[in-house]
Amino acid sequence: MRAFLTVVFLLISNTFMTLAWYGHLKFKDMEWSKSLGLLSIIAISWGIALFEYIFQVPANKYGFKENGGPFSLMQLKVTQEAISITVFLIFSILFFKTEKIAWNHIVAFVLIILAVFFAFIKK
Repeated sequence: MRAFLTVVFLLISNTFMTLAWYGHLKFKDMEWSKSLGLLSIIAISWGIALFEYIFQVPANKYGFKENGGPFSLMQLKVTQEAISITVFLIFSILFFKTEKIAWNHIVAFVLIILAVFFAFIKK
């Protein structure tokens, strides 16, 4: 159950992270944000990132072996990165229709998935 909860929290966390880091790039298309300055955009992104941390911290706490979870620190990090790139790919396809996924992006994604595989190999 802790493994499942960890992955769900990481998915939610990375969704908020992607929105905080890249969502503001779409603000230019929204009428309410056209007059906002950089500091306002930063404040909005920080507000979104707060929710990232609300899920990221419990994901790591519950998932970490030394706290009774199933994952080593390295496994947690590599899993988080794989989830992060997955969420980013979905986000970029849905919201940035001008972005195209090329063969080199696919290769990079496959290498990240391989990193997860190798991180979970028993010593």
